[in-house]
Amino acid sequence: MEEAVHREDLEMAGGMVQTGRMKKFLLAAALLASSAAPLPSQLPKVNDGKAARARPSSRIINADQLLEDVRILSADAMEGRGAGTAGGAMARAYIIRRFADAGLKPLWPSYEQPFDLPPGEDGKAREGANVVGLVRGRNHPERFVVVTAHYDHLGIRNGQIYNGADDNASGVAAILQLAAHFSRDRPDNSLIFAALDAEEIGLVGASAFVKQLRAEGRDVALNVNLDMVSHNDRGELYAAGAYRTPALRPYLEQVAARAPVHLLLGHDRPDEGHDDWTNQSDQYAFHKAGVPWVYFGVEDHKDYHKPTDDFETITPVFFVHAAETILDAVEVLDANLPSATAKKAGA
Repeated sequence: MEEAVHREDLEMAGGMVQTGRMKKFLLAAALLASSAAPLPSQLPKVNDGKAARARPSSRIINADQLLEDVRILSADAMEGRGAGTAGGAMARAYIIRRFADAGLKPLWPSYEQPFDLPPGEDGKAREGANVVGLVRGRNHPERFVVVTAHYDHLGIRNGQIYNGADDNASGVAAILQLAAHFSRDRPDNSLIFAALDAEEIGLVGASAFVKQLRAEGRDVALNVNLDMVSHNDRGELYAAGAYRTPALRPYLEQVAARAPVHLLLGHDRPDEGHDDWTNQSDQYAFHKAGVPWVYFGVEDHKDYHKPTDDFETITPVFFVHAAETILDAVEVLDANLPSATAKKAGA
């Protein structure tokens, strides 16, 4: 059954995936499926217990699919998903397929938003592409919350594959869960889901994406960015951005009070130096455009930007709970616009 599923996942990539690469991917997926990491069926149900009873409604994360998406996107056959590489194109094709499965409609004529990348080491021109989908809002369809996660990683360096399971296959897998949920239970505002390319080489995809949104005059009320949400042994997930937009704080604190993880606010003050995450992921492109943002992520860990950032080293139970927490936050913020972003403070 595993092989049939993964073969279908690859076939949708069409002619860009050669037979040898397909065999390599199927072997990698089979090895990952047989790993010693906890099976999704062994995870506790994330809506059990006190935390779930405190929620106004049931928010169910499909743990099996969440982990499966990370397995596939961080497989060796994806070759580290470097921007402008065959592995990056393979990952993009898989994400497009999953966007369609989740019920997202393209924001533009197709799911892909191509853009130019800086030339490679060989001096040749390269192209990247964001993957962008839409759920139309029930009450305010012309106001947008943009949910982002970059899908690129570091590729192959010195013969080693940097698979980037936490950074950032995890964020992409989480937005796929959010997309499926909001396709079934439509939000108040329109939600744009964007899997962004070329974050690792300077937020290139995010910059191209925000530029096009601004050129079209879209009313973007909030960016929610996910980058590294699956690997933390202390059960700590950070939400940055409330210092920059204080109106966000009470809503994030509401979510934190009932979250199944330790949701902490911080990493967003200019006096924190490198510990200020404002410019360290794709939310910075929105920040520069004056759009309020929330960045969900974990602090750096021993596998950050190393070849050991594999599926086997993520923290599965924490990851499921983190995805549930982020879903709760997006629902709360969506229901409370524009008051949640009414005041913009801090530089």
